[in-house]
Amino acid sequence: MAVLFVLLILFVFVSLTEAAHNTTAGCAIIRPPRDGGIRYRGLTQEQIRSVQVLPVDYEIEYICRGNRIIVGPKVRKCLPNGTWTDLSQRSKCLLPCAKVWTSLENGRVVVSPHGPAVEGTVLHYSCLTGFILEGRNSTQCTKLGKWDSPKPTCRYDRHYTGKKKLYIGALFPMSGGWPGGQACLPSAQMALDLVNKRTDILPDYELELIYYDSRCDPGEATKLLYDLLYTEPIKIVLMPGCSSVSTLVAEAARMWNLIVLSYGSSSPALSNRQRFPTFFRTHPSATLHNPTRVQLFQKWKWTKIATIQQTTEVFTSTLDDLEQRVKEAGIEISVRQSFLTDPAVAVKNLKRQDARIIVGLFYETEARKVFCEVYKEKLYGKKYVWFLIGWYADNWFKIKDPSINCTVEQMTVAVEGHVTTEIVMLNPETVRGASNLTSQEFLAQLMSKLGGKNPEETGGFQEAPLAYDAVWALALALNKTVGPLKAKGRRLEDFNYNNKDITAEIYRALNTSSFEGVSGHVVFDAQGSRMAWTLIEQLQGGSYKKIGYYDMTKGNLSWYGNDKWIGSGPPADQTVVIQKFRFLSQKLFVSVSVFAGLGILLGIVCLTFNIYNSNVRYIQNSQPYLNNMTAVGCMMALAAVFPLGIDGLHVRRSQFPVVCQFRLWLLGLGFSLAYGSMFTKIWWVHTVFTKKDEKKDKRKHLEPWKLYATVGVLLVIDVLSLMIWQIVDPLHITVEKFTREAPKGDLDVLIEPLLEHCSSEKMNTWLGVVYGYKGLLLLLGIFLAYETKSVSTEKINDHRAVGMAIYNVSVLCMITAPVTMILSSKQDASFAFASLAIVFSVYITLVVLFVPKMRRLITRGEWQSDQQETMKTGSSTNNNDEEKSRQLERENKELQKIIQEKEERVSELRNQLSERQALRSRRRPSSSNLNHSSPPLPTAHPDPKSLLPPPGYPLPASDNHSLPPSFSNSSNLYQPDGKIGRNNCHTSRLQLLYK
Repeated sequence: MAVLFVLLILFVFVSLTEAAHNTTAGCAIIRPPRDGGIRYRGLTQEQIRSVQVLPVDYEIEYICRGNRIIVGPKVRKCLPNGTWTDLSQRSKCLLPCAKVWTSLENGRVVVSPHGPAVEGTVLHYSCLTGFILEGRNSTQCTKLGKWDSPKPTCRYDRHYTGKKKLYIGALFPMSGGWPGGQACLPSAQMALDLVNKRTDILPDYELELIYYDSRCDPGEATKLLYDLLYTEPIKIVLMPGCSSVSTLVAEAARMWNLIVLSYGSSSPALSNRQRFPTFFRTHPSATLHNPTRVQLFQKWKWTKIATIQQTTEVFTSTLDDLEQRVKEAGIEISVRQSFLTDPAVAVKNLKRQDARIIVGLFYETEARKVFCEVYKEKLYGKKYVWFLIGWYADNWFKIKDPSINCTVEQMTVAVEGHVTTEIVMLNPETVRGASNLTSQEFLAQLMSKLGGKNPEETGGFQEAPLAYDAVWALALALNKTVGPLKAKGRRLEDFNYNNKDITAEIYRALNTSSFEGVSGHVVFDAQGSRMAWTLIEQLQGGSYKKIGYYDMTKGNLSWYGNDKWIGSGPPADQTVVIQKFRFLSQKLFVSVSVFAGLGILLGIVCLTFNIYNSNVRYIQNSQPYLNNMTAVGCMMALAAVFPLGIDGLHVRRSQFPVVCQFRLWLLGLGFSLAYGSMFTKIWWVHTVFTKKDEKKDKRKHLEPWKLYATVGVLLVIDVLSLMIWQIVDPLHITVEKFTREAPKGDLDVLIEPLLEHCSSEKMNTWLGVVYGYKGLLLLLGIFLAYETKSVSTEKINDHRAVGMAIYNVSVLCMITAPVTMILSSKQDASFAFASLAIVFSVYITLVVLFVPKMRRLITRGEWQSDQQETMKTGSSTNNNDEEKSRQLERENKELQKIIQEKEERVSELRNQLSERQALRSRRRPSSSNLNHSSPPLPTAHPDPKSLLPPPGYPLPASDNHSLPPSFSNSSNLYQPDGKIGRNNCHTSRLQLLYK
């Protein structure tokens, strides 16, 4: 009963204690270790003195005074139950002893207890086989931080006749992201056993493997690398696995003059000889796929590819290498896309940029995402080929993945026909190599050593042949160095981390390695990477089929010829673009050419007519030579229509610049002759008949040669400008490309229309100069034609017709020039507009200038009488008539001046007469008042002008007096009876004067 009572009291006490702990909501402050202290994070000195309980999850850190180091947990954390972590382990601040005693050259050191060498640590020494220990075999670290005995040494035993050991430091990832050590470690041990049994390889040495589990973690590997380097025995070579671990080891190894030989690293970054000068690997670099890909691109005649990659270092390096290799092979990477997690945008860009041959670099999980988007964008089928990495699982696209929303059937459709490249890690041929084993015999022994484990569940099973051949490559290289080292008085067992000579010999031996292994032919390139075969497979009907091998060392492609394609064969690397020239419509060219030909015939008729009737007065008064120039210029302009319509359909490309020259010169000179002659006429009429009288006299009798000279000046300006143009910047052929067009039907082609043009380097500048000059002439011609529209002259009797022709030519040219420039890309419209404008201008000009002349000569028969008169009187008649006409014009002007003077005199006399009549009328009333009987005064003479008959009525016969031939005596204009009038001149004479 008493016992029960005691138990009850204990139960209540424990319950209360736990309740008390739970109410604290933290941990009580603990005491620091001796010779040490505690660092409270985030607390001041005042807070530390006043606080009694620290909150849950609060961490404290132990620190030691002086050079003491902490042994035991350094950091403690407050747990929810009110206690600190690891209270069972005591933390101490102890003095360390020198680390030099913890390593022994050519020997082993065992530290007890395991950890740093501090007070109470005991070291146990032993020497390797072939060496004798000199000194105590153990030592202890005292409280003063000193070892209680000197460090021993291992002296070489010259009387030893057994094998000397060479140690290999290895890191095998037995767990972690890639547990490749599960199969690679047994494989390496198999190789070591065979090498050590061979009497022809390193007969005086025995290789021993010292390895740790790196877990494929660079952080863990750093610690293990430290242990390998700072613990005896000395390692002659390091063998890491995993790219991340190999990067760390290879970068540090050069500081210890160590060769690094990796069996499971594929990162392209490890091929950098400047960064990793002593690195070799039997696992080929990921870039080894690229030579195979380039070989396939060339086999299928592809010159344009696209890439899509996951943004990781290994794929970026691989793609950089691929870009360099395809560039050397003359292949273009037209599209390069990348993504981090979501490939949707990258796949859409591939579709938009018409990618056909696509190289994909990504892991298996991302591959499913990519091909789900490929299915959505329809980036699969007979027009597309995908290149993927071959180390995916065979059914990777059938695995259900919650991150995609595509069915297995859709994925199967999207991936059909893609090509994979995979590094061959097992020799496909049945040959016995350096180990005297075939690849199949090796696999059988490996399976036996693994104890029947499932290969698919054993990490690194595919890479096991690479680890096996790595040991053999090292053994053969070391065996190769024995002779050269012996010649130098050195031995392999003399190696230490400061000996560069032995390292250099091992490097040279590995660099020249070449042997048959179970993984194939083993050889290293200049970057220390393995050169191996590549397996090429294609997905056919949902399963992978081998279609070939590629041996990079020999550049040999072994092709089975069983590749299958959805279409009739390998697709094109891009949409086939067929360039097709656009030519002028032949119906349009023929139609316009007919009109141009008829216009040339009309010009010939007009020219013939003008030359034949050049002696006719009416034709002479129209300046026939200028009209002849107009006709010739019109025919040249019409002749330019033919080269305007000639293109690549009619002449070869080399002859096309000649056609361009014909276009330019015919049209330019034709315009200058035709328009220049008309412009000269209208300019002369304006100069003579719209100026002041004194200038008229000076310019009225302009000689014909001056007109011809004006046309010649315009023609010379054109010739010089065209010559300068063709010398400085000659015309040549240019090709304009248009938007590609898709033909009807499911053809993987596009039509790219092309159009040939005549052009020069500074075409716009030259056209601006020519158009500016011609435009000013056209505007000036319009102005002159408008100013002279009411002028009438017999010297150029067709100037009104010339003005109409100038209006026509100017309007058509000003419209045609800009329109043809706008329509230059439409060959039919441009030719039709330009050629019809030329034809209409020429037709209107010829009809307006020459048809009225033909009609007048035909209807009036003037050419007959004038020709007969010319036959009789000769050419002098024309000259006499012209002289008479000039004389009459001079007399007419003199008469006009005399008449004006007489009219002024008559006006004065009238004013005087009216004044006298007014004076007399004022005197008459006064006279009548003085003398009423006075007789009336005689009536005044009536106004002479009032005696004249009304306009339009003939004068009385008595008033018609003949004028003398000369007007020297002006008084003859007045009659004896005082009558004054203009009609005193002889009527017939006046008609001649005013004709």
